[in-house]
Amino acid sequence: MASFVARRAFSTTVRRLTQEQQAQAKQQLTQESKRNPELIILGGVMVAALGGAGLYFGRSPTSSTSESPVLKAGMPWETEGAGKYKYHPGGNPSNEPKDAPSAVNTVIIPDVTLPKCISRDLKQKNASMLTNMTQELHDKYNKWGKDGYP
Repeated sequence: MASFVARRAFSTTVRRLTQEQQAQAKQQLTQESKRNPELIILGGVMVAALGGAGLYFGRSPTSSTSESPVLKAGMPWETEGAGKYKYHPGGNPSNEPKDAPSAVNTVIIPDVTLPKCISRDLKQKNASMLTNMTQELHDKYNKWGKDGYP
């Protein structure tokens, strides 16, 4: 019997308080809308913008536009080249594709040339040795403009 009374008493109090709070909230909302009528328009614009974004991203969240797939070589051991990828020289698709060089073995820095001779600045006894050494380095590392390199 005591539990029935306690349940009934607490539920009535909670219900009465929530009804009073709802009436008070409704009255405050009416007062604020009379004081600031632009908030209703702003709220409508925000609901429309967020609803439109939700509709747009809900239909196609990650679809791409105007992208063409890039294919890897299916069986690179059957091709003559050592590279896995091919490229069109000069970026022109009408040119015949070439095997892309491996980035591990060769790095080409465009428009950089190593000096062929530094002996002009050196007036030393071993200038000819330095000249030969720099000529070898130039031939070994300067790949810009040579056959097989872009």
